[in-house]
Amino acid sequence: MRQDGSGKQAVTVIGLGPMGQAMAGAFLAAGHPVTVWNRTASKADELVARGAVRARTVAEALAAHELVVLSMTDYDACHAVLAPAAGALSGRTLVNLTSDTPERARAGAAWANGHGARYLTGGVQVPPPLIGQPGSATFYSGPRDVFETHRATLEVLTSADYRGTDPGLAQVYYQALMTIFWTGMTGYLHAAALLGAHGVTAKEFEPDALKAADLAYFIGVMGAQLDEGRHGGGADRLAMEAASADHVVHTLRDAGVDTEVPAALAALFHRGVAAGYGEQSFTSLIDLVGKPAA
Repeated sequence: MRQDGSGKQAVTVIGLGPMGQAMAGAFLAAGHPVTVWNRTASKADELVARGAVRARTVAEALAAHELVVLSMTDYDACHAVLAPAAGALSGRTLVNLTSDTPERARAGAAWANGHGARYLTGGVQVPPPLIGQPGSATFYSGPRDVFETHRATLEVLTSADYRGTDPGLAQVYYQALMTIFWTGMTGYLHAAALLGAHGVTAKEFEPDALKAADLAYFIGVMGAQLDEGRHGGGADRLAMEAASADHVVHTLRDAGVDTEVPAALAALFHRGVAAGYGEQSFTSLIDLVGKPAA
């Protein structure tokens, strides 16, 4: 690993959107020598003022240091940037913290390996303002030895959560969390709109929203049911929950709030009832969501 006199590993950061800037800034704050490159060069100005070195080209950025962190919009953007400089990839370690699909991550790893680079995939679990803050985390996958070699440096950004050698696994875990996050936050927007229509502010609703967002009990109970393939009903009956979903849709509609997403959820519940799961648990819907809709 290339280091300066302080013993800190040198890092190149390619891609200086909000996340890339936060990462490069965290490395600088921790005393790491940092080289940066971005298609719009001016995005590096503040980092350069703090001590970063601005590379003139992608090839120059890759040549600067062994460890290269990528933070871009998607893998198409990564390929567009790296492909013209592929000859400079040999001997580099690429840590791709760009969001995309697991299959794109696997293809990206194979492409980089084919050009002589070693490759880790990452899925960052926090927004840019929380980079470098306690409690933040990133999923990583790829060769274990590569991960361990650079773990200390990567943990300047967040805690490093290794999930296996398959380069796609970090994105599997990341996109799974995004599924929960975006579904939950869309529900929050509908709830806030409903309350706003009745004169209640989002701030007033905040304590109740935070309680509703704590799904630990349900995930624990239902996770066990899913792993065991056990969907017995009892108090948890899909037919009752379909009626509850209908009540949500009707309440939102009466308040003049958009119902497209809640109505789609209610339709899923009713599809489960029609498939014969009405007396079973909510978890029986795994049979429907686990495959494409007809």
